[in-house]
Amino acid sequence: MWGWTETEISTFGLTIGVGAFMAYMLFIVGHLAWESKAGKFGTFVIFIGLAFGMVGFVAKGIIQWVIEK
Repeated sequence: MWGWTETEISTFGLTIGVGAFMAYMLFIVGHLAWESKAGKFGTFVIFIGLAFGMVGFVAKGIIQWVIEK
C-alpha cells in the first residue's frame, strides 16, 4: 500500500492510532466527569476507574522501547 510494508502500517497503527484513540477516551472520561459535576475527588475516582487500563498499554510500550535500546 503506497510502498509501505505490513510492519510499518501496523507500527503506525499501534503508536499513532491507538495513542489518538486513548487521548480521545481521556477526553470522553473528562467530559463525563464534568457533566456529572463530580468534583475533584469524584473526577479522580472516575479517571482511576475508567482510564487506569490504559496505563498497562503505555507501560508495555515503554518497556519494549527500553529493552530495544
